[in-house]
Amino acid sequence: MNIFCAILSFMAKYDSKLDLLFSALSDPTRRDILTRLSFGTASITELAEQHDMALPSFLKHLNKLEEAGLIHSEKNGRIRTCALTPDAFTPMQNWLSEQRAIWEQRLNQFDRYALELKRKRENETGSKN
Repeated sequence: MNIFCAILSFMAKYDSKLDLLFSALSDPTRRDILTRLSFGTASITELAEQHDMALPSFLKHLNKLEEAGLIHSEKNGRIRTCALTPDAFTPMQNWLSEQRAIWEQRLNQFDRYALELKRKRENETGSKN
């Protein structure tokens, strides 16, 4: 499969959710929240204590993570807790794996091309002597 077929195949399988996922991960505060939640669920109050910002601003970060599907929250009485969503990173992992495969193929093709040029050059200089 040439590189263009691989790209077209990827485009056909493009997951529009990737934009939301990568956007959610683009902020250090949100990445920090995800790191904390990797150790287990936490209340919004507990998560907010770790960050020096107003609660409404912090809630915007949580909403962005929830909109991307990276976390989910539930309310129990007066306390809202957040947790990581299982398999939320799968679309990104798949996309990154596809990109890795494309670039490995490109580099392998370039390597073969460079070796072929080297062989031709050696043959040309060897035949002139």
